[in-house]
This record gives sequence, C-alpha cells and structure tokens, in this order.
Amino acid sequence: MTRTTPSEWFWWDRLWLPRPVTWVDLQDSEGRVYARVSHLYIILPVAVLLLGLRAFYERLIAVPLAEALGVKDKIRKRASHNPVLEKYYNTHSKHPTQADIKGVCKKLGWSERQVERWFRRRRNQDRPGLLKKFKEASWRFAFYLCSSFGGVLALHDKPWFYDLREVWAGFPKQSLLDSQYWYYIIEMSFYGSLLFSVAADVKRKDFKEQLVHHWATLTLLSFSWCANYIRIGTLVMLVHDTSDVLLESAKMFNYAGWETTCNSIFVVFALVFMVTRLIIFPFWLIHCTWVYPLDQFEPFFGYYFFNVMLVVLLLLHVFWASVILRMVKKFIFGKLKGDERSDEEEDEEGSEEDYTHTYSNESGNGLSNGH
Repeated sequence: MTRTTPSEWFWWDRLWLPRPVTWVDLQDSEGRVYARVSHLYIILPVAVLLLGLRAFYERLIAVPLAEALGVKDKIRKRASHNPVLEKYYNTHSKHPTQADIKGVCKKLGWSERQVERWFRRRRNQDRPGLLKKFKEASWRFAFYLCSSFGGVLALHDKPWFYDLREVWAGFPKQSLLDSQYWYYIIEMSFYGSLLFSVAADVKRKDFKEQLVHHWATLTLLSFSWCANYIRIGTLVMLVHDTSDVLLESAKMFNYAGWETTCNSIFVVFALVFMVTRLIIFPFWLIHCTWVYPLDQFEPFFGYYFFNVMLVVLLLLHVFWASVILRMVKKFIFGKLKGDERSDEEEDEEGSEEDYTHTYSNESGNGLSNGH
C-alpha cells in the first residue's frame, strides 16, 4: 500500500481541478503556457523592490508634492520626562482611568489636570504626523492609479471583459498571457509589501480588518493563480483598485487642508465604492464564479474555497461601506472632519468637560505645583 505524502495530498487533483482534468493536462505544450507555483517565487523580491521604490518615491516625489500643497506637521509640545508616568504609559495603559490618575497624583504630588495633560501630550507624540500620512496616501494613490491603468490595458481587448461567460470558456485549459502574469505579480507583490510595512505604516481603527483584507487578498490571488482562475482574478483586482484611487486622493487633499476638493472627491469615491464593491462585485463577479461554472463541471473543493474567499472580501466591503455611510451622514450634516478610521490628535488642553472636571477637583483640594 502506497503512503500519500502531505505534498501529494495538498496537490491532489480533485482539490484544485474539476473532474476529469488532472495536472497532467496542464503541462506546457504546443505554445500554451499554464500558471505554475514556481512563477510566484518572484513575488518576495519584487515586494522588497517595491518597498525600496516607495522610499525613493516618498523622498523625491511625495515630500515636494506635500510642500506644494501646503502639508505641514503640527508643532507638538512634548511630554516632560517622567519615569513613573512613562512606565505606566508603556506597561499599563495609554488611557488611564480616573482612579489610576488619582493614584498617580498621590505618588507625584501633581494635580489631576497636570497628569491628564501629560498623557494627552504623550499620546500625541506617538501619533503619526500629517506628512507621514500624506506620504503613505500618496504612494498608495500612485500605485492604484498605475495598477488601474495597467488593468484596463490588460483587459480592454479581452472577450471576458465584456462577456463574463467567456471567463470559463475552455477552463481550466486556458493559456497564461504575459499581461496576466505581470498584473498578478505586481499586485501580489504590492500587498506583500503592505504586510512587510504594516508595523511602520499609520495604524487606523480598522487595522485588524486591513490585515484580514491583505491576507484574504493574497490567499485568494495565490489560489486563483494555482487553480488557473486567472481571468476572474484580474477582473476582481481591477474592480478593487478603481475606488482605491479616489480614496487615497481624497485623503491627500484632506491632509493638505483642501476641504472642498476633498469632500468632492469623497462623494465620488463613495458612489464608486458602492457601485463596484456592493453591486458589481457580488452581482456580477461572485455570480460569475458561483453560477456559470456549474454549466461546465460539477462543484469541487476549489470551487467552494474560491467563492468562500470572495464572500469574506464582500463582508469586509460591507463593513467599510458602513464606515463610509457614517462619514456621508456627517458630511451631509456638516460634521465630517477627516478620516473616520483615523486616530485623531487630541487637543493639547483637553475638552471643556476635562476643564470642568479637573477644575472642580483642584478647587476642592487647593492648587499646587504652580497651578
């Protein structure tokens, strides 16, 4: 009895391909070239190359562009050096409770208002400046713009761009095109570079959702490559990149303080996002992968896996759509200020509520330490 190795089990034909197709049927021959796992080995070096290209872009293009648009970092007052508060900030919490603040006050002999101000200043020190945010948005805008343009060039003359049933014509024996190869490699390398730079990039409230999105995208693209779902994969990439161009450009003008331009682009972005992510993606592309294949072959593991990953992306789209709708609501009522997902910088002196609270405490206990 022959023992099946983990590799043989993983690459079992029935997991990846519909009956009766086997891997033997997808061997390069007669000028036909098929996607191979070995083709993806280049993704890692290309991702590193993109990180280097990003560094040059941010220094040579993004910074001068930021200066031209008037983007400047705010001058922040640094929190005074205090080992006790610094230790608490790093090991306990960046947002101490009122009870913890009172305990710290007793140790230091400070007023509550002084401690609260120290924590506000310390949190602001850790927040990225406008220039950093602008450079990141500018790089992503440049990539998504080039990627969208490249996607249109790669697909505009393909029959499946206009008739989705052509996606499955001859599947899975569909020869790999040079335009498809480079579109995939560059797109996957970009998402790989985002995972490499995630620790240094601006962290927003949807940080976890962004990580899930990047991993789901890479998993989806990798599987679609190996299973030769390449035609539908290129369509999915194009649909996603289109709205991202507008999002990143709106963020750039937001950081530059061009409120009218930012709001105008944001409205267009919201419309494009809803159309591409919540209409075209589920009702055209997922319908294409869920219904049309059954006309040619019986469902198999790869069919279910690919569609499940598409649904995961759709759920993330629904989450972000809810964020966008909240921003649209605030925009309509004149309460939209910046990116809903961003961790906004705190007022140096705190809110009016902080004043009232701390003043009442200090009035009852007497002012000290120069207050």
